[in-house]
Amino acid sequence: MSFSVSLESIEKLKKSKGLVIDGRVQRYVDAEVLRLMAPFTPFDTGQLQNNAYAKDGVVVYKMPYARYLYYGKVMVSPSTGGPWAQSGEKKVLTGRSLRYKGAPMRGAYWFLRMKAQYGQEILKGAGKRIGT
Repeated sequence: MSFSVSLESIEKLKKSKGLVIDGRVQRYVDAEVLRLMAPFTPFDTGQLQNNAYAKDGVVVYKMPYARYLYYGKVMVSPSTGGPWAQSGEKKVLTGRSLRYKGAPMRGAYWFLRMKAQYGQEILKGAGKRIGT
């Protein structure tokens, strides 16, 4: 018994099901992740959410403080101990956690918390778009 598999046919199948990069399924997942993360994301002025996008499975927050908020730890200038660092100076982590408006819903690790609550829902929606 022998058989062969054509990689070309696999690529055609993936494309027909919307499973290629920037395909309809990935666009759906990206949009759902952003939509469902919004209530978990820290919100003060709205700049963080308004400057976020998802493409090809990667979520990008363009604000310089996004990483700081995501991990939720207070960082300070090593020379002054305050929140503002001098030009070229790297801040250091403290053991203190940030406090968020709208906590406990809004806060650190918002992607992981959203995924824990809505991950299966996103996968089911993606499956419907594939046709499974």
